[in-house]
Amino acid sequence: MKRALILDLDNTIYPVSSIAGHLFERLFSLLDEYAEDINYEALIHAKDELTRRPYHLVADKYNFSNELKNKGIGLLKELTYDFPMQPFDEYHYIKSIPLPKFLVTTGFSKLQRSKVKMLGIENDFQEIHIVDPEISKQTKKDVFADIMERHGYYAGDVLVIGDDPESEIKSANELGIDTFLFDPENIHSSVQSTYKTSRLKDVTDRLS
Repeated sequence: MKRALILDLDNTIYPVSSIAGHLFERLFSLLDEYAEDINYEALIHAKDELTRRPYHLVADKYNFSNELKNKGIGLLKELTYDFPMQPFDEYHYIKSIPLPKFLVTTGFSKLQRSKVKMLGIENDFQEIHIVDPEISKQTKKDVFADIMERHGYYAGDVLVIGDDPESEIKSANELGIDTFLFDPENIHSSVQSTYKTSRLKDVTDRLS
């Protein structure tokens, strides 16, 4: 029986697409200014990935120039989101599970904190951890291990829930923690995960 849940934030608790228009308008305009340095197809893919993956990883993958990368970081690290937000409809199934919950998200601290505030989910979690690559070299794997050590959890006691195979799912797999890959669009068919589903409510059947 699981004793604790660890959740990702973006595209796990809420859909980034629901706020992308406001959130990424200035960033996408910045990328457009550097369109001559990034071929058109790569630019389109980079914009799409930025709705699912941290900026620094996308910047490295698409070889953003140092100037563009630094300008993007400068913009994002001061950004907050102050408009109403709603979690996925099925998030209430997760919220109602009577187990300690830990939120572990990667991103810029101000922005991630503002999302948590606008979603109104602060009190759903025993602890909230923001892995900010601009502040620390700590990884999600480090945070998962720390949570288990401090609370006396074994790997089998915990279930990690997230949407990113290369982030929280990979980190949990490396620690031997069961993983629940939330994949509503079924784009990760070959990913190694203990469970994979398009419905958050299925978490309630994966706790034994």
